Amino acid sequence: MAQKALGRLFNSTPAADGKWINLQQAGGITYLCYLAGAAGDTYTLQEAKDNSGTGAQNLVNITEYWTNTGDGSDAWTRRTQAAAATVVTAAAATQNAMVCEVNGTSLSDGYKYVKLTSTGAGTVNAVIRDLVPQRAPQNLPAMGS
Repeated sequence: MAQKALGRLFNSTPAADGKWINLQQAGGITYLCYLAGAAGDTYTLQEAKDNSGTGAQNLVNITEYWTNTGDGSDAWTRRTQAAAATVVTAAAATQNAMVCEVNGTSLSDGYKYVKLTSTGAGTVNAVIRDLVPQRAPQNLPAMGS
């Protein structure tokens, strides 16, 4: 049986809002965020040395992100900004969903954990990608350890 994408291409934590995620064995992380109701939200990216947040600091890395309604009715819109640790989505239905990516190589030396935190009630799904060791899903390590 061929190995499925989970464990070969990615691992995921669907409830990742404000959770430290280990990037040590991955090429990067893609955050899939959603807040319905055209409310707008602010998402803040941080890095740390361990899963307890040692040395936590803002990761001023986001220069590009993507938005759409999140219901499959429209294409993604590319948005750019000066390098920042935050993404602010507008109070518009076309920005209910937001996606941003962080490459593991963009973390500071000695840092291997990242977290994205919503200041509103937005959901944050962390998708770890480009897994270095590929494993069956049941053998994947917990992403926060």
